[in-house]
Amino acid sequence: MKNRAAYMTELNKMEIREIPVPEVKEQEVLVKLEYVGICGSDVHYFHDGRCGDFVVDGEFMLGHECAGTIVKLGSGVTNLTIGDKVALEPGITCGQCEFCKTGRYNLCPDVQFLATPPVQGCYENYIAFPANMCFKLPEKISTKEGALVEPLSVGMHAASQGQIGLGDQVVILGAGCIGLVTLLACKAYGATDITVVDVIPKRLEYAKKLGATRTINGKNTDVIAEIEKLTNGMGVEKVIETAGSPVTIAQTPYLVKNGGTIVLVGLSADPEIKFNFGKIMAKEAKIESVFRYRNVYPKAIAAIADGIIDVSGIVTHEFEFDHIQEAFECAINDKDNVVKAVIKITE
Repeated sequence: MKNRAAYMTELNKMEIREIPVPEVKEQEVLVKLEYVGICGSDVHYFHDGRCGDFVVDGEFMLGHECAGTIVKLGSGVTNLTIGDKVALEPGITCGQCEFCKTGRYNLCPDVQFLATPPVQGCYENYIAFPANMCFKLPEKISTKEGALVEPLSVGMHAASQGQIGLGDQVVILGAGCIGLVTLLACKAYGATDITVVDVIPKRLEYAKKLGATRTINGKNTDVIAEIEKLTNGMGVEKVIETAGSPVTIAQTPYLVKNGGTIVLVGLSADPEIKFNFGKIMAKEAKIESVFRYRNVYPKAIAAIADGIIDVSGIVTHEFEFDHIQEAFECAINDKDNVVKAVIKITE
């Protein structure tokens, strides 16, 4: 077996080199990776060297949305077998803190999350990973779809945090990958009226294809006025922000209905944003936030397998591993057309 890995050696530069195949520990499995997605955080690290408070220091391997096939088992692994297709949940937590013990392990202060500095990512042929964070994929789910379980889990957690239910009216700000999987999750949770807002026409086209009731182009439309018109000035019960833009985050207090709920998913590069809390208090609106996800992977996989959620239409671009530099350049420079790009890993 030969293990090749793609390292970000400096800003906007990727280099593929051969590295050792990792040894598996007792409770680990060796996974031959087949697909790894390009996340917005990967693009931020590659282009800007940072994402929020996390800063790249030295050569760094990106990638955390991944799936592949098990080729070797650690001596203590009994619930998986060689040949199983698996999706990897990329956060390894301590299991001992109060957050882990109460099921909120996404808040574990000692989490090691793939491609979050200083933890290396998974743009490589082989990875050794804890068996209990590898989730078996049914035969009907491909590893390409398996690599989308990670972003889908974010969307499902967002819908859960917003307590989306049957008949809900929802506005989703942002139609990138996370906005689109949030759309799919909201539909699966029972929302019947979903408005998606973005400034890129191609993304709005995809939102309509995936089931949005309507779309609004925020570049040439006054979003707040349009929602007021749509709701007779009442606002919307559930507003979910996925773009991480200071503009759309600041719009949320004006869009939400009295007593409604705002869910903040997108992470802005600037942690301090002007926000009208007076509106929030006058409306007695709730603000929920999302940090990754927890206890969602099995549900996400089941939803895909049962046909309740179809993620296959989200990927717009697929690149071979040897073209990973081109893939990232495309994600940076062709935002008008790239909705979701994935890397096909080949040995």
